[in-house]
Amino acid sequence: MFSYVAYYRVSTRKQSLGLDAQRASVEAFVSQQGGQLVGPAFIEQESGGDNDRAQLHAAMAFAKANNAWVVVSKLDRLSRDVEYIASLMNKGVRFVVAELGHDVDPFVLHLYAALAEKERKLISERTRAALGAIKTGVRATKSGNPLGNPRAAEAAVLGAAAASEQAKERRAAILPAIEKCKAAGASTLAEIADCLNRLGHKTPRGGSWGPTQVRRVLTA
Repeated sequence: MFSYVAYYRVSTRKQSLGLDAQRASVEAFVSQQGGQLVGPAFIEQESGGDNDRAQLHAAMAFAKANNAWVVVSKLDRLSRDVEYIASLMNKGVRFVVAELGHDVDPFVLHLYAALAEKERKLISERTRAALGAIKTGVRATKSGNPLGNPRAAEAAVLGAAAASEQAKERRAAILPAIEKCKAAGASTLAEIADCLNRLGHKTPRGGSWGPTQVRRVLTA
C-alpha cells in the first residue's frame, strides 16, 4: 500500500483551483489506490510561477523520510515550468499527479508541462495586449476624461483571461481520464460519462458527468 503526502498550492487569481477542489481530487485518488495520506498537508499560497517553494521542499523531504509519494491534484500545482518538472524527475523525486495516475509516461508529463508553460505565456501576452488597448482607449477619449472606470475594465480583462485559462486547465486535466475510459472500452458519450463518474471525477461545477458535458470537452 502506497503512502502519500499531500501538497496543495493555491493562487489568489484562481479560485476554482482552491483547496477544496484540490483536496477532493487528491483524496479520491488516494482512495482509489487503496493508499493512505500521511503527515500534515503542505499548503503553499502564491500567485505566480516562482519555483522556490518552501512548502513543496518540505513536502518532498517529509515524503522521502517516510517512504511516501508527494501527491498533487494537477501537474501545474507543482509547476508550469518544463525545466523544473524535468529536474524533479531527474532527481528521482517521487511525485504523482492525481489526474494522471502512476502509470503516466514521462513523455506525457513533459508534454503537459510544456503545454501549461505555453498557455501561461499566451495568457500573459494576451492580458498585456488587452490592458495596453484599454490604456490607449482611455488616452484617446476626446474629452480627456477616462471612459468609464479604467480599473473596472482592467479587472474585466483579467477576469476573462483567468476564466479562459481555467477552462483550458480543466479540459487538459480531464482528457487523460477520458482516454483511460476509451482504452477500457467506453465508446459512446454516455459510456465515457459513466466511466468518469465511476472513477470519481466531477464536472467543473462539482456534479456528475453526462453525455453533454463529455461532448463539450471533446469539441472544445
